[in-house]
Amino acid sequence: MRIAFMGTPDFAVPTLDALAAAGHDLAAVYCQPPRPAGRGKALMPSPVQKRAEALGIPVRTPLSLKGEAEQTAFAALALDVAVVAAYGLILPQAILDAPRHGCINVHASLLPRWRGAAPIHRAILAGDAETGVTIMQMERGLDTGPMLRVDRCPIDRQTGGTLTAALAHMGARLMVETLAELDRITPQPQPEEGVTYAAKIAKAEARLDFAAGALQAERQVRAFNPAPGAFFEWQGERIKLLAAEVEPGTGEPGTVTDDALGIACGDGILRPTLVQRAGRGAMTPADLLRGFAIPAGAHLS
Repeated sequence: MRIAFMGTPDFAVPTLDALAAAGHDLAAVYCQPPRPAGRGKALMPSPVQKRAEALGIPVRTPLSLKGEAEQTAFAALALDVAVVAAYGLILPQAILDAPRHGCINVHASLLPRWRGAAPIHRAILAGDAETGVTIMQMERGLDTGPMLRVDRCPIDRQTGGTLTAALAHMGARLMVETLAELDRITPQPQPEEGVTYAAKIAKAEARLDFAAGALQAERQVRAFNPAPGAFFEWQGERIKLLAAEVEPGTGEPGTVTDDALGIACGDGILRPTLVQRAGRGAMTPADLLRGFAIPAGAHLS
């Protein structure tokens, strides 16, 4: 099939690779423009742009698809379908309508649960037992289109990073399977019950909320690993928690309970197992405390 691929972050790369490996005619790859990064603020192409260039596929990075010129250029590709995976730009109706089979999206949730920008983080934070990928026919609404294919996976104790990688590869497989059967699939409307929205993650949400209980704090640690990183502050320094466990116990939320960095959360104790100081590598709490004292009785914020 003649395809335009539209995606930007690491999550989208496996789908691009799978489409190329399946022998589809990739007419163009659309991704968001390069962004300033690093201390020098040099423009850094996205993971999808890097991969597309390595595969020799033409790359387009418009700031918007709302203009007539961009819509005309897209229509001129004469596509069978556009495949979308975490692109990050709104697709106007003219874009949605241009390909013969429209635009098909890889969405990292079991729709209609967690429509929106951050479905993986929200599923972990909510304590969902499972999540998955929905291949969806796109329409103007926010992730409201009919479903073409669904697969599920347990969340268990996965982090945001490991779950993103797992769902990225699941989505790549599902998309290739969907395209192979596209003429024979009957789209299914999303259920009207169970709709939730996965709002974009705000930076403030990464600060550990010890008052919400140890179980919820541990979910924050997993959801925000590797980014933006769940953290607390002590003596003006931000300490990230990369991994933690929950133990029974009570205490004033945010109070250090012992000399091994147990943290009271009202209901339960959060026991960090892997931490990180600013500008340092990951380390155990024991290594942290050898050079950075956080005594029992300290109150963390």
